[in-house]
Amino acid sequence: MCDTCGCNLTPGNRHLAFKPVAPGTTAVSVLKGLLAKNDDQAAHNREHFDRRGILAVNLMSSPGSGKTALLEATLAALKDEFGCAVIEGDLETENDAERIRALGVTAHQIVTGTACHLDAHLVHDALHHMNLDGVDLLFIENVGNLVCPASFDLGQHLNVTLLSVTEGDDKPAKYPVMFRAADAMLLTKTDLLAVLDDFDPDKAEAHLRQLANPAPVLRLSARRNLGMDAWLAWLRAELAAQRARVKTGRTRRPAIQPDGAQLHRATA
Repeated sequence: MCDTCGCNLTPGNRHLAFKPVAPGTTAVSVLKGLLAKNDDQAAHNREHFDRRGILAVNLMSSPGSGKTALLEATLAALKDEFGCAVIEGDLETENDAERIRALGVTAHQIVTGTACHLDAHLVHDALHHMNLDGVDLLFIENVGNLVCPASFDLGQHLNVTLLSVTEGDDKPAKYPVMFRAADAMLLTKTDLLAVLDDFDPDKAEAHLRQLANPAPVLRLSARRNLGMDAWLAWLRAELAAQRARVKTGRTRRPAIQPDGAQLHRATA
């Protein structure tokens, strides 16, 4: 994690970092403690979702990849079929949350200030401002960043990483932590491939496979309604799987790779 961009501390965990510590405590041990507390809070969040039968999906990408546009198209297609809610994360403004609310869907905006990712404490605080009665799908739109969000468990069940065709097809190779953590990779804005000659979807998928990630790769354009059926079918299947897990008292943890730690994909 990085000290210069402020990602070690968020408005959600700042109070934990400035508690009195024992003499000789190092910065490394403080950071490890913050991550441990984050994981404890994430487990609590996930239990909360499981008790309600909610599937929580964390959307991650660089800025401008189309996360909010994807959400708008997804919610328009599913909001009459399932109860949906959204948590939005940005450094400033409520712009994205306002776009979601315009669809008649509950949305809570988290303003992180300098923090370049969401953490479990911020999500927990957001849940206190939301009515989750009747919610089946909770989407968490993380801060636009291809580095830090992948290292923090929020209590979600699934990570979805978006890669716009306006970016390089080698992004999975350049940002392996983010793309190893993906339970699905969405190639977005594919309608622009007709005018782009420097993005090869097959190469992007090959880079993902070189990370030993078997996650599905879905090609779509939310604006043009291209490939959306496959994405919606994936969500329906994952919600059905979540409901089956809940009936047997199991849960699903996302793939998380904190700095230096081994990535895990686990169902308990």
